[in-house]
Amino acid sequence: MAASKASSETVAQESGPPSTTPPDGPAAAWPGQRMPRWLPRAMVLALALFACFQLGSWAFHQLTGLLINILIAFFLALAVEPAVSRMAHHGMRRGLATALVFLGVIFAGAGFVAMLGSMLAGQIVDMVEDFPQYLDSVISWINTTFHTELSRVELQDSLVHSDWLQKYVQNSATGVLDVSAQVLGGLFQLLTILLFSFYFAADGPRLRRALCSVLPPAKQAEVLRAWEIAVDKTGGYLYSRGLMALISGIAHYILLAALDVSYAPALAVWVGLVSQFLPTIGTYLAGALPMLIAFTVDPWYALWVLIFVVVYQQFENYMLQPKLTAKTVDIHPAVAFGSVIVGTALLGAVGALIAIPAVATLQAFLGAYVKRYDVTDDPRVHGHRKRDVGPPLVRLRQALSTRSDAPPPPHQRTAEPPDRDT
Repeated sequence: MAASKASSETVAQESGPPSTTPPDGPAAAWPGQRMPRWLPRAMVLALALFACFQLGSWAFHQLTGLLINILIAFFLALAVEPAVSRMAHHGMRRGLATALVFLGVIFAGAGFVAMLGSMLAGQIVDMVEDFPQYLDSVISWINTTFHTELSRVELQDSLVHSDWLQKYVQNSATGVLDVSAQVLGGLFQLLTILLFSFYFAADGPRLRRALCSVLPPAKQAEVLRAWEIAVDKTGGYLYSRGLMALISGIAHYILLAALDVSYAPALAVWVGLVSQFLPTIGTYLAGALPMLIAFTVDPWYALWVLIFVVVYQQFENYMLQPKLTAKTVDIHPAVAFGSVIVGTALLGAVGALIAIPAVATLQAFLGAYVKRYDVTDDPRVHGHRKRDVGPPLVRLRQALSTRSDAPPPPHQRTAEPPDRDT
């Protein structure tokens, strides 16, 4: 028994612990070295998501123009919604009411463009006819002032035979097709905007019903409230701007008619519309054309127009605009100017037009959900610093007494002498 037990221990020691070295061959690899089952599926899903993102980005860039046109059409439909709803409330079919409103807008715009075009064409013809007289007067002033011997015939010959003019004519001839393509593209965009805005305004109730049908009741109330706020703010914005455009046009017409400037009614309409639908900077941009026309009559008239434009802008900003926009588009002038800049940077001229009603709608919508509190009666709210009341000598004594009563710093404190009785 002892011999067999010793032999078994010897065999166990010779065999040793089981080997941890994996056998040779690819088929005997560890299970941990195999590819996880979820990895191929995750790779396919990641590639599919990346492909969908690239496809969506490409489609968005291709449809940017159409999306901008739809956005313009939506705001235009919101602007005519009050008039269409009022006409439909009195028994008129909604489609017919929308058509009448859009026909009125189209005829008004076409009349303004025709009047402005005739004014510009007539003014250009007059300037071309009077150009030799202006050139003679300028040449005579130069010869008298600087003792030169310039001639109008020599200047005309040098200008006609100049390389700059020939290159300009060649570039203009080659760019005629590009201009024609841009005009046709603009007409197509205008037609697209009108069609979409007509459908949005005529089928407004059906569109709201279709949108609310996929939302729960609580969300439906919020969507309808946002829609109503957008209609009120956009319509109020156009109403207030139209009224201020009328006032501005009348004021500038009185000035231009007093100065006997040609095409005073068309210039007044131009100043009224451009100055109001391009806030803050629109007044100065719109006043450039009347100044140029007035300069052709008399240079001093251009100075008078500039002074009137600047003075009227201040009157409009601080007196007229706060009263007219208090109940419609009550936003701060700085916010309005910043929104116009942001809208122009994002969408160009379109963004400048729809920036203010969009910001006013957002401000009104957020104002219904933001909780406000009463402001404390503190002088600092009104811009005044809070100061102590009293003579300077009293305040100085209070400060000295407070400083003397204060305990000394720890590093200056001394230990008290021990009591001798203890």
